[in-house]
Amino acid sequence: MEEFLDWLVRVAQDVALKLLAAILVFVIGHFIIKFVVKKLRNGKISQKLEATVAHFLCNFVNIMLYVILTVTIVAIMGIPMASVIAVIASAGVAIGLALQGSLSNFAGGIMILLFHPFRVDHFIEAGSFTGTVKDIDIFYTTITTPDNRVISIPNGTVMATPVINYSINDTRRVDLVFSVAYGTDTQKVTALLLEEAAKHELVIQDPEPFCRLTKQNASSLDFTLRVWTEKDNYWQVNFDLLQNINSRFVEENIEIPFQQVDVHVKQK
Repeated sequence: MEEFLDWLVRVAQDVALKLLAAILVFVIGHFIIKFVVKKLRNGKISQKLEATVAHFLCNFVNIMLYVILTVTIVAIMGIPMASVIAVIASAGVAIGLALQGSLSNFAGGIMILLFHPFRVDHFIEAGSFTGTVKDIDIFYTTITTPDNRVISIPNGTVMATPVINYSINDTRRVDLVFSVAYGTDTQKVTALLLEEAAKHELVIQDPEPFCRLTKQNASSLDFTLRVWTEKDNYWQVNFDLLQNINSRFVEENIEIPFQQVDVHVKQK
């Protein structure tokens, strides 16, 4: 019995020392990782890289350092690495199947990093989501919508759907359609629309505004007005032209038609 108690004490002391060493290594390692990632994030290397690439790199380094720290703690605890590797290999297949979505998201993050379909602060449309890119992580892209909602989209989903980037070019074209009643002077309407486009200070005149009668609907004549402006002025130009042209139509007595249906009654 005494021998058993002595053995138990020795085992407990050994486990306690290993556990204490593991805790100490974890605490020190945690602070070292935070320090390294912070230095990397604010260092000269990150400043030379694009914001998207730098953020992605910092997240990747952070994960890898924690993996190394975990392996180190396992070794300190005296767990045979061969057994750990065997367990990891056995669980790897199951984990891989369970995390197919996460792996596709990681691959999507790599694709975004390599091909740059968009960057941080770009205004994009990805699938049914529209907003400003705030963060590109290893697994998710975070956007803020115009009404200030924050949406995290899996990178795999982003790369699997068409992405419209509204910020990559400096200018955007505003397309507006105006309907007038049949019998209205088409030359007068065209001149009026071009005049309002030329008067707006935010409309770019080169390329010059375009206006044509583009469709004869059942109840209206449709005119298409296309103007170019700086991307940041898109919505202001869009709403200003709608307001100004509607006011001009009222002043010039140009009729805005309602949908009409002709009913013919046949008498027997």
